[in-house]
Amino acid sequence: MSSLAKSAGVIGLATITSRLLGLVRDYVQARMFGAGVVMDAFVLATRIPTLLRDLFAEGAMSAAFVPTFTRYVTTQGREAAWRLGSQVVNGLLAITSVLVALGMVFAEPVTRLFSDDGFAGVDLATYLTRINMPFLLLVAVAAAYMGMLNALKRFFVPALSPAMYNVVFILCALTLGPVCERFGLPPITALAIGMLLGGVAQIAAQWPALRREGYRHQWVLNPRDRGVQEVLVLMGPGTIGVAAAQINLFVNTVLATSTLGAPSALSYAFRLMYLPIGIIGVSVATAALPDLARHAASASHDEMRRTLSSSLRLMFMLSVPATIGLMTLGQPIIELVLESGQFDPAATQRTLQALLFYAPGILGYSAVKIASPSFYALRDARTPVIVSVVTVVLNLVLNLILHQLMGFPGLALGTAIAATLNGGLLLVLLSRRIGGVDGTRVAVSFIKVSIAAALMGLAAYASAGWLRAWWPGGSTVAQFARVFLPMGFALAVLAAAALLLRIEEFGQVVRRVRSRLWR
Repeated sequence: MSSLAKSAGVIGLATITSRLLGLVRDYVQARMFGAGVVMDAFVLATRIPTLLRDLFAEGAMSAAFVPTFTRYVTTQGREAAWRLGSQVVNGLLAITSVLVALGMVFAEPVTRLFSDDGFAGVDLATYLTRINMPFLLLVAVAAAYMGMLNALKRFFVPALSPAMYNVVFILCALTLGPVCERFGLPPITALAIGMLLGGVAQIAAQWPALRREGYRHQWVLNPRDRGVQEVLVLMGPGTIGVAAAQINLFVNTVLATSTLGAPSALSYAFRLMYLPIGIIGVSVATAALPDLARHAASASHDEMRRTLSSSLRLMFMLSVPATIGLMTLGQPIIELVLESGQFDPAATQRTLQALLFYAPGILGYSAVKIASPSFYALRDARTPVIVSVVTVVLNLVLNLILHQLMGFPGLALGTAIAATLNGGLLLVLLSRRIGGVDGTRVAVSFIKVSIAAALMGLAAYASAGWLRAWWPGGSTVAQFARVFLPMGFALAVLAAAALLLRIEEFGQVVRRVRSRLWR
């Protein structure tokens, strides 16, 4: 079994835990606040800190920092790498503190900029934005810690840290609502407090592991340090690319707020769609990146090709069935996970509409997670940025057109098309850069997996329809049955098809799962 599959399995196990808790978090949110104007306001209030997080914390910074930190560990030793890590953390603290202060001061005009003129929840969104802003500072530190641990091939703890965020968020949501009401605050304030305390939990979960590796924080920051400058040089173009993507997010948010419940539906659907991306695309990419960075540092393009080929084939084996499964079983999944309390059947249908058009983007998003960091490992930040800007412009045009034709589901479809184009272009350009990615083998694997997944999808669709007709009703037992019985039958069909088609990567996945269960 390949080391990549082992590492991806470790990350995947932790990520599954986190994502399942994320589903519980979404259930709690949906049950308490539904998908109306109050939840729309909270979704809008998370946009600004999320935008800045992508610009300065998890997005461009991570892609630039991990390859540089990995090379320092490989060539200069851990002491030099720890000093670089401390300087990056200090730089992030300085930048994000200023941004947090500005975001809190100018929350009202920025929130109004991000919403339609008729949006009724703008004042509530402004109030929540001011509370949410410090989350940026917390997630920046957590992202830096995650990058250092991943570079040292310590994957489990950083992958599990979002689970701590979800646990704290859920506890706050369940317990602090009545407390907030008692003090005259909107009950949804509990979610904002949960975000902040969850950010603290992400840092606290990773600190002991990082300290055991030898990290001792140093309060130093030298902008002229070569490592810091390299991170900044790589991060600069990446920030431009993320900024371009945020323009599209800005337009989408304004368009979505024109329809009551649309921001919430798009948010819930995106998180459901991102569940397999987080488990599959992020796990495989996170496991592969330290190896890609080491191969790039030693100019071992043959090894890079092998790692990329293995990564892509493993990603296809997991992502294609996940895409088909999410599309065929989307309605029973939403009914089970979200439909309760304030989240009514109408909200289910809105979320399902968005999910059906988001789901095809899973492959594209997963491919980007693998291809984009590969360019950073090669010290090429320009190529992924240029591709990102091109696809963002396309996404913007598509969303403006599709929103007119289809309403808010058109925003999901435009996003999925753009993500697929982004991933495809990056893989083509990366293949040219390193002399191929074993294209024939990858293409054959993709075709085989697609055939097996299509058979699986037919089995899921037919069994789900039969079960709904045979066992109607909205009881929890019926909802569980309508999700897991068709899912089990579909997986059995997938396994049979994979064995008949001799899909090598399916055997890797099965052996990895079997070894984990045996342990």
